[in-house]
Amino acid sequence: MFRITLFVLMIGFIACQPKSQKSTNNKTPIPITLEKFRDGIHHWKLFADDLNYERYPADDLEAIAQNFVKYQNEDGGWPKNMDWLAKVNIDSLKSSLSDHAKKSTFDNENTHSQIEFLAKMYYNSGNETYHKSALKGLEYILSTQNASGGWRGWDVDGITFNDKVMTGIMDLLYYIHINEPQYLWVTDKMRKQLEDARLKALDATIKCQIVVNGVKTGWCQQHSHTTYEPIQARTYELPSIASKETSEVVRHLMRLANTDTTITHAIKYAVEWLQKSQLHNFRVEKIPVPKGTYEGVNLEIDRVVVEDSTAKPIWARFYEIETNRPFMCTRAGKKVYSLAEVNPERRAGYGWYGYWPEKLLNKEYPAWLKKTNDSQ
Repeated sequence: MFRITLFVLMIGFIACQPKSQKSTNNKTPIPITLEKFRDGIHHWKLFADDLNYERYPADDLEAIAQNFVKYQNEDGGWPKNMDWLAKVNIDSLKSSLSDHAKKSTFDNENTHSQIEFLAKMYYNSGNETYHKSALKGLEYILSTQNASGGWRGWDVDGITFNDKVMTGIMDLLYYIHINEPQYLWVTDKMRKQLEDARLKALDATIKCQIVVNGVKTGWCQQHSHTTYEPIQARTYELPSIASKETSEVVRHLMRLANTDTTITHAIKYAVEWLQKSQLHNFRVEKIPVPKGTYEGVNLEIDRVVVEDSTAKPIWARFYEIETNRPFMCTRAGKKVYSLAEVNPERRAGYGWYGYWPEKLLNKEYPAWLKKTNDSQ
C-alpha cells in the first residue's frame, strides 16, 4: 500500500529549487553535510527503493532545506525515515502516511539533525524561513523533555540512548551553550531554557550509568524515567550494557569543557568497561544468499561468525548486566548466545557485533586523557 501510494505521488513532484552554496551575508559559509540523514534515508529506501522517482543532487542544499521545512510537523518535530532528497509532493506524501508514521521523533538521528542543518542554512543564506523552522524545532525539544531529564525514542517511553536520541540532542544543546555561530540568533530567554534542559539531561545520563558490584560500567539503549534502570525496548532489545550506545555517551561526555570529577569518573569507568569487553579471534562476515534461501523472508545477505586468530578486537552490541556475557536475541525476544541462533531476518538486518568503540579507545580517549592531564 505504501509503495503504491508513493508511486502516485511521483506525479506531483516539486520543481527543483536553485542551488545556493554561497553566503549572502559576507560571512564564511559553514560547511553542511547530509551524513546524519543517511540512516533515515536508508530505512526509507527499504520500502521504496524500487520506485522510479527523481532526487535533488546532494549539493542542492536550498532544495533539501525547503524539503525539511515542508516535512516539519505542527509540533515542531519531524517524522523519521524519509528520503529528504526526493522530488515528491510532500503534502500528499504526508497525508498518505499512517497517524503513527506521521509522528515527530528523535529516532535515527532525527529532528535535532534537521535543526542543525536549518540553523547552518540560516547562517549561510539569511533566509528567515530556516530560522523560524529551526526555532520551532528547539521548542519541540523543550516541550518533549520528560521530567526525568530524558527524551524518549520511537519504540518505548524511556530515556533513550539508542539512535543517538539523548546524545544527539545534548550535542545540539551543548553547541548552543558554547555559542557556535549558527546558533547566535537564539534569544537569551530560550538559551536559558535550553541550558536548563541540557543540564537536566546530563544529570539523567550520569544517573543511568549501570553499576555492577559497586563498579560503574556503561549504558543500556533505554532506561526508566523513574528509576533510571535499564529497560527493554523492542522484543529483541533486552536490558543490557550496550557497547554502541556507551561509546556515543562517552564521546558526548568527552566533548564537554571543564568536566567535573563526576563526569571524568563516568568516562574512565565506561572506557574501562569497553576495554575489558573486547572480543577476540573471530570476525563477522557478510555473505550473499540466493533469494528463497530462507522461507518467508526475502534476504540477499546473511552474516556468519568466522574464526580468525588475526582478527582485530570486536564488540557485541549487548552484554548481560550481571555476567558481562555477550548475547543476542531472536525477533521473538528469546535470548541466545551465538549469531547462528538468531533468526535469519534479524541476523542479516541488525548489528549484533561491531567496532563502535575502536576509534574511541585508540584515538579519541587517549587524546582526551592527554588534554585533561595537561590542563591540570
